[in-house]
Amino acid sequence: MLTYQSEILYTVVLLSIMLIVLLLTKRAIRRFSFIKSIEVNRRKIILNLIYLLTYIIVISILAIIWGVDHKQFAVFISSVLAVLGVGFFAQWSILSNLTASVILFFSHPVRIGHRIRILEKDFNLTGRVKDITGFYFFMITDNGQDITLPNSYVLQKGIQILKEDEEPGDLSFIPPDTNEKETPA
Repeated sequence: MLTYQSEILYTVVLLSIMLIVLLLTKRAIRRFSFIKSIEVNRRKIILNLIYLLTYIIVISILAIIWGVDHKQFAVFISSVLAVLGVGFFAQWSILSNLTASVILFFSHPVRIGHRIRILEKDFNLTGRVKDITGFYFFMITDNGQDITLPNSYVLQKGIQILKEDEEPGDLSFIPPDTNEKETPA
């Protein structure tokens, strides 16, 4: 009989589960992107990030199935994480922009083609969203300038979604004081 029969069986089961999870995830993200009218390129970025996470988990489980010593495996993983940590610390904006890209994909109301105003006190950033990638947010201003902003910057600033013919209004209004009580006349 085979020496590694149980390991082979567990590996086949794990890979089957992985394929099923990837197919279901792909289908769910595709439906979500159609419902929210999200561009295909943005969907591909999110799918690639999910695939990467799934592969890392499966490789870790495979190492345990095939009997890699837990102490050696822990040392290996901590070494890899230390190298990645140093790399991401040196380039922290990469990680923050990828995270911002995922947040923009799932929960932000801004879509490609929308006319927006980024609420920045020093600059008038009003225009149309051209593209949203894994790291950058591209827009064309009303003056015709191409502007590239990091995704993390877009999440930090407020965004006003404008209608096609709407001019950006003055946002320096003072909200009504709710502490004063009206006196009947």
